[in-house]
Amino acid sequence: MDLLKLREQIDIIDKQIVELYEQRMDISRQVAEYKISTGKKVLDKQREAEKLAKVRSLAHNEFNSCGVAELFEQILSMSRKLQYQLLTESGSQGKLPFIGVDELETDRARVVFQGAEGAYSQAAMMQYFGNMVNSFHVDTFRDAMNAIEEGSADFAVLPIENSTAGIVNEIYDLLQEYENYIVGEQIIKIEHCLLGVPGARLEEIRTVYSHPQSLMQSAKYLEQHDWKQISMQNNAFAARKVAQDGDVSQAAVAGEHAAEIYGLEVLQRQINHSGTNSTRFIIVTNQKIFRKDARKVSICFEVPHESGSLYHMLSHFIYNHLNMTKIESRPIEDRNWEYRFFIDFEGNLADSAVKNALRGLREEARNMKILGNY
Repeated sequence: MDLLKLREQIDIIDKQIVELYEQRMDISRQVAEYKISTGKKVLDKQREAEKLAKVRSLAHNEFNSCGVAELFEQILSMSRKLQYQLLTESGSQGKLPFIGVDELETDRARVVFQGAEGAYSQAAMMQYFGNMVNSFHVDTFRDAMNAIEEGSADFAVLPIENSTAGIVNEIYDLLQEYENYIVGEQIIKIEHCLLGVPGARLEEIRTVYSHPQSLMQSAKYLEQHDWKQISMQNNAFAARKVAQDGDVSQAAVAGEHAAEIYGLEVLQRQINHSGTNSTRFIIVTNQKIFRKDARKVSICFEVPHESGSLYHMLSHFIYNHLNMTKIESRPIEDRNWEYRFFIDFEGNLADSAVKNALRGLREEARNMKILGNY
């Protein structure tokens, strides 16, 4: 038989497959209607395991058995997604526990940031809330999360990602730990300066203080000098130490804003090697709210430690035509080689496609949490 005739036979079989698939999905729709009326859950792991074992046994060799199992995993997944869609449309799975608002109430808000006066977090806060914002600062990111959870602050401004150094791991872990939620973000350009006490000269510098990431981002410049580099918790802390010590042999890597606050001189501007270095800050509150014009959703979840688990979770975004913009993983404490995934995708919690994807994820993933819509 020539290739053309073989392809014609394949076309006939494919047409039959499509017809049978549509028949199956129609029955899945009826199953969803039954589950809506009875309150039965969509995912029945035991039933699906039995189904996969049965179809595998129908194949005549191991290669086909594996292929059939993979095919039916997809068919079962599509059936579930149809059922989630119908359940969402019927409203039988309830509403998401987030309230849409036209604007964030920021006029009388009290805002907390981590670090000291002159930190980049303060600069991000002032860009987002304005120069007259009522604010205070704390030593650690956890202190900031505690402040909004306890109500001593309405919002916190926290760095979550730098364009060159990557994510701030601790922030991801704290977002999962606390019942606090992202309601906004602010991106600021990072321009590191070398700051010294008034009258200091470059040839007198012996020791440089800064946050480890800032030292790394300025490594090409710093390596040109035989200076001792000492890491500190925050750039602003470094600037404050240099100002308080008054030692001409000390310098700090920080922003020009810190120089103005602590009365330091800028010995060298723009010492970070990347001219496009930026940091993304998130605005966090303890209320489950989102702006009605929000266009980004952040979530986290865990998956069973099984082959294909993450793939099946991500298929909810594909099926609902949602654009995933970021995925990160963090190890789960006390569970070796298991991970929690953090995902950003485009959408609004009021969108039906977003609701449908989140319903499916909530049912199939472990510990799915909506981190915010902003």
